[in-house]
Amino acid sequence: MTINVKFFASMREYLDQSEVDIDTDGTQTVGDVWLQVAGDKPMPDNTVCAVNHTQANSSYPVKDGDEIAFFPPVTGG
Repeated sequence: MTINVKFFASMREYLDQSEVDIDTDGTQTVGDVWLQVAGDKPMPDNTVCAVNHTQANSSYPVKDGDEIAFFPPVTGG
């Protein structure tokens, strides 16, 4: 199973990469994807996750061909 993972804004700097394709045999959720790509770096509080351009939480199931994106929290006024 292959999943495309993208990191935006400060998440890109935090993990020192902007995009990676991963082989995810046994990976079942967005949280599992984070653990595979981030190693020992914890997911920052309030990280926004998306699966195929739809916001999701870390327990959202993933499948072959999905695109997973991680964003820092968005604020503004």
